[in-house]
Amino acid sequence: MGAGLVLGAGVLASSRVSAQAATPTPAEPAPPAVEPAPVEEVVESARRSVRSTAEWLARGVDSWFGNKPFEAGGKVTDGRLSLGLLKRQHESVDAGLRFAARFRLPNIEEHTYLFLGRDDPREVITDKPDSFSRQQRLLRENAGDRSFLGGVGLRWADSVDFRIGFRGGLKPYAQARYRRPWQLSAADLVDFRETVFWSVDDHLGSTTALSFEHAFSSTLAARWLNAATITQRVRKFEWSTSLGLYQSYSHQRLLSLEALAGGLQDSGVDVSDYGVQVKWQQPLHKDWLLGELIIGHFWPRPEAQRPRERAWALGGILTMRF
Repeated sequence: MGAGLVLGAGVLASSRVSAQAATPTPAEPAPPAVEPAPVEEVVESARRSVRSTAEWLARGVDSWFGNKPFEAGGKVTDGRLSLGLLKRQHESVDAGLRFAARFRLPNIEEHTYLFLGRDDPREVITDKPDSFSRQQRLLRENAGDRSFLGGVGLRWADSVDFRIGFRGGLKPYAQARYRRPWQLSAADLVDFRETVFWSVDDHLGSTTALSFEHAFSSTLAARWLNAATITQRVRKFEWSTSLGLYQSYSHQRLLSLEALAGGLQDSGVDVSDYGVQVKWQQPLHKDWLLGELIIGHFWPRPEAQRPRERAWALGGILTMRF
């Protein structure tokens, strides 16, 4: 009897263990899948980071000149960060990062501002119009063609601008710019700009820019832009000209067709480079992230000893305003 009870208890215990072993143990809940952040959130976060970094820099510089808090009128304006990719036929792909911003500092006079950027120093110092920059003409740049620039500017009477700054390597430069627009009629506008500059590389020089714009309608316009630069170092005019047609669409979209040419006086080549290009520009996110696509065909001849060549070119520019 006792043995039977013991045997029965052993069988019962064995059956319970077998049952427990047969019953599957509930699996631990898997951790929730980490979803990638939407592109919009990444772009918004990047813009906030760039702007906060610029404001942090502005606060630090402003504190050098006094004890006023930066919030008492300080701000960052005209902020721009752009990444450009371009490719000319028979050349490798070129990538360039450009940055520019102005800083209003409360501890400096109202019409004085600080500027900082990373760009082609010669184009900035000579004040070449943006339409004639190497990036816009899809020309390859070397590493030395881009450096940091910074300094202090002073606006006077809305038409005169003075700047004293430094470029990479702490090379000083100075600028004085005068700009005057004339509204000839409701559809015609003339814009004149004269910049006198001094730099270690070019010594004294000047750039003259003149444009004429005609509006055919509220969305279609034409522009003829000309610029010429002369310096003590070269003592020859470096000239550029463009004739363009611009069609704007809703939501800040713009389509343009431009014919460009440029050269150097008494270089042995009347026109060192000319061509045509088509541009399409539109916002990619809100009104501060812009994309630009450029397709062009050019006929360069940099030296008199070489025959004129021909080359297709393709470029893309992504610009963030902050």
